Amino acid sequence: MYKKILVPVDGSSASMQGLREAVRFAKDQKARLRIIHIVDETVLAQYPEALDATGRLLATFIDDGKKTLNDAVTLARRQGIKAEYVLYKKLLGALSNLILREAKKWQADIIVMGTHAQSGIQHFFLGSAAEAIARSTRLPVLLIHGAPAAKRKRAARRKS
Repeated sequence: MYKKILVPVDGSSASMQGLREAVRFAKDQKARLRIIHIVDETVLAQYPEALDATGRLLATFIDDGKKTLNDAVTLARRQGIKAEYVLYKKLLGALSNLILREAKKWQADIIVMGTHAQSGIQHFFLGSAAEAIARSTRLPVLLIHGAPAAKRKRAARRKS
């Protein structure tokens, strides 16, 4: 049913949980993955007085993005899943719009993504790319909720 699964990753534990679920889903559906990472340059544009450092920071962001993609593709391929990847640099607009454009361009059947456990005032100010994507597309969107840090720590202690 689903042959092309788009998976946005940002290197966070929530996005990696989403990737692991996408890999399991891809195995079940005998599907391909396209893993996308977006370097958000707008963060650097907020500090034009740091122009000298901006180039170095951007290079670091890009290197981190490449490592995140490499780790994600390696995880998928170890499970026997054919995975492609794409790295974008975002200058303007919402992250959700770029993800949705990629889904349309690649003709994805579904988007699978991890979400951060934001609530309250943090969610009010920052919003959620996952929420924006789910509201803005007719594609199915599978959201994998990341556990808050406190829950992850408790779970890790129980396993030890």
